Amino acid sequence: MRIGVNIGPQRGQYRDKVAQLVADGQAAEKSGFASVWIPQYPDDFDAMTAAALVGHGTERLEIGTAVVPFQSRHPVAMAQQALSTQAACAGRFVLGAGPSHHWIITDMLGLPYERPAHLVRNYLQVLGAAFSGPGRVDVDNDVYRVHNDLDVTDLQLPILLAALAPVMLRLAGEHASGTILWMADERAVGDHVVPRITKAAAEAGRPEPRVVASIPVTLCRPDEVDAVREWANTALGHAEYSPNYQRLLEAGNASDVGDICAAGDEAAITQRLRSFADAGATDMGVRVLAYGHSRDERIASRDRTLAFLASLAPEL
Repeated sequence: MRIGVNIGPQRGQYRDKVAQLVADGQAAEKSGFASVWIPQYPDDFDAMTAAALVGHGTERLEIGTAVVPFQSRHPVAMAQQALSTQAACAGRFVLGAGPSHHWIITDMLGLPYERPAHLVRNYLQVLGAAFSGPGRVDVDNDVYRVHNDLDVTDLQLPILLAALAPVMLRLAGEHASGTILWMADERAVGDHVVPRITKAAAEAGRPEPRVVASIPVTLCRPDEVDAVREWANTALGHAEYSPNYQRLLEAGNASDVGDICAAGDEAAITQRLRSFADAGATDMGVRVLAYGHSRDERIASRDRTLAFLASLAPEL
């Protein structure tokens, strides 16, 4: 299982965002991580722009988005930006994308969130044609009528689909290179995700799919584990209220993000990460969760956790 780490813009640090993104990517590469994963926050820096900056500033690192919502971009606009990002990354970019959630698409953007799987199937048909190489994209389906030339780059571009439910996992296996997950514990990965996406890929004649499991990690003393998990629920727990994540939690043993958080000493974290590999995860996208009662304590927590994870990278 390859070990990657989440990086993202520093909120509010407007003048420093670009430099910090590049520096964080370079630090991850120097530390030996296999990949970095950049979130698409609804209110902050564009993830593909960030990926292009990180890719242009590094040489080996894989750079992925986690994840860009489909509904906010026409598939041709998505393809143009993603292919441009791939050129900036010299072939090391992977597009993590998906249908997002109703509270983003409808409540924030005012767009319909109806039949998301139907939209994704049609959207992926356009992206598949656009990513197959320079030339004309001709797709007529239930949602899109696209007749558009694209000549951005000849580099291939894999897609990882944010897939949680059975229908979406089937689409990921049939039309994408794999899936990228959040709020999935080991049981959800091993019993729900991997069998469905692997079966769909095999039936479609596609290679075995990647499964990127994203979890928070905190290196701490054993007597701090309960407090860290409580902090994970405070800092990261809002997502579990999405019906999509609720269904995924029901497929596993975890009831919240605190249960999914890998917290404890070096041995405990290594064992937890190995359990995801044993469940079938091919990649780990680690979100370092800094814990402490002061700013200095949180910075020290972040640095300790990153250093330990780097000692496990690029593969566990």
